[in-house]
Amino acid sequence: MINVTRSIMPDVEKYHSYIDKLWDTRWLTNNGEYLVQLEQKLGERFSVSCITVPNGTLALLIGIQLFDFEIGSEIITTPFSFVATTSSILWQRYKPVFVDIDSETFNIDVSKIEEKITDKTKAILAVHVFGNPCDVQAIEYVAKKYNLKVIYDAAHCFDVFYDGESIYKFGDVSAASFHATKVFHTIEGGALLSDNKELADKVKRLRNFGFDQNVNIVDIGINAKMNEFQAAMGLLNLELVDEEIEKRKERYELYKELLRDVPVRFQKMNPKLTKYNYIYMPVVFKTNEMREIAYKVLFENGYNTRRYFYPSLNSVFSKESCPVSEDISSKILHLPLYGDLELEHVQRICSIIKNTLEG
Repeated sequence: MINVTRSIMPDVEKYHSYIDKLWDTRWLTNNGEYLVQLEQKLGERFSVSCITVPNGTLALLIGIQLFDFEIGSEIITTPFSFVATTSSILWQRYKPVFVDIDSETFNIDVSKIEEKITDKTKAILAVHVFGNPCDVQAIEYVAKKYNLKVIYDAAHCFDVFYDGESIYKFGDVSAASFHATKVFHTIEGGALLSDNKELADKVKRLRNFGFDQNVNIVDIGINAKMNEFQAAMGLLNLELVDEEIEKRKERYELYKELLRDVPVRFQKMNPKLTKYNYIYMPVVFKTNEMREIAYKVLFENGYNTRRYFYPSLNSVFSKESCPVSEDISSKILHLPLYGDLELEHVQRICSIIKNTLEG
């Protein structure tokens, strides 16, 4: 069975050499050597402060907690995302307010944000869907106008650049995921990234029980420290990720070429996108029925695909209507995409889809 994604893995002997050192030092967590190196390398790569955490959901939780909103505050967000985006808001007793998405980019429709703002609104939590940057200038304009914080769910955004700069430089803080299904991974993992030093310092305290550098408790924190096994995996995968992205690009472009005359459509990318990571291969069918047939036939032929994102989160967590998100959610399907995927499989998948829709 060919899965929708596949983790990159370093040379096993290299990983063993890193892990062997841990048996000598017994320094397994609490800002060990590998974690310090990883944060430094990521920070330099993206020109921001990088604070790693054990997973992307913790990154979201801490990113929201940074601002200490009153219980019951409202956070504007998108219904077209993974469930963790909304559940991270609800876990902290805040109210998610859903704004529908743009039908072409799949990102939050910035023209509809202002109408949802109330005196309880404290932040905008937007998602760069499938690594496609939001309209960050428009979001910044609205945020400044209403004195709102901007938190980006950048789970899909490793090595994505907007107008020549890392996407992590926009907003107050960005939450990244380094899960095994992502382009770059630390097995499980994530990070908070910001070019605001004050916020970055607070993130460091929040992930370590609220302790400051002098071990005084100055914030209400939790334990969200990445361990050395994860960090070692990350360091080695940094050596592989550029090649992985190039391989994904080749397969992504082949999909688009082979499906050019098939009745499916693709996500429209932000025109200011200057570097992309080809994290996923989403296609939108004309109807839900077409998607379900393609999903079934591909599975029968040995290909796992994913209805992602599905369902639209407004249908789960509120009674708000978001017709565009609901429509895209009912028609979207992610096709297998990873660097080691043989090109013959891309050709066969496209042939199956074409024959299925024509039949």
